[in-house]
Amino acid sequence: MSHEPAETYLNRIDPSQNMARFYTLYIQPNLFGGSSLIREWGRIGTRGQHKIVLYEDVETAQRAKARLERSKRRRGYQTAC
Repeated sequence: MSHEPAETYLNRIDPSQNMARFYTLYIQPNLFGGSSLIREWGRIGTRGQHKIVLYEDVETAQRAKARLERSKRRRGYQTAC
């Protein structure tokens, strides 16, 4: 099992573009013996949207989470305080 945090909160704030966005990633076990990667995103202060993707095991879900986090960081998202 990995020692990475269970939940990752990222945000991207740029007042010059009127941008205030959040992106959350977390992994939960599902009822079928696998793991679910849950992604939530939207404008800060709103409920936003969410998407759940099912994986066979937790290792595969963690790799997908790490890939998405790298992608968001390249786009300017930073760890929320």
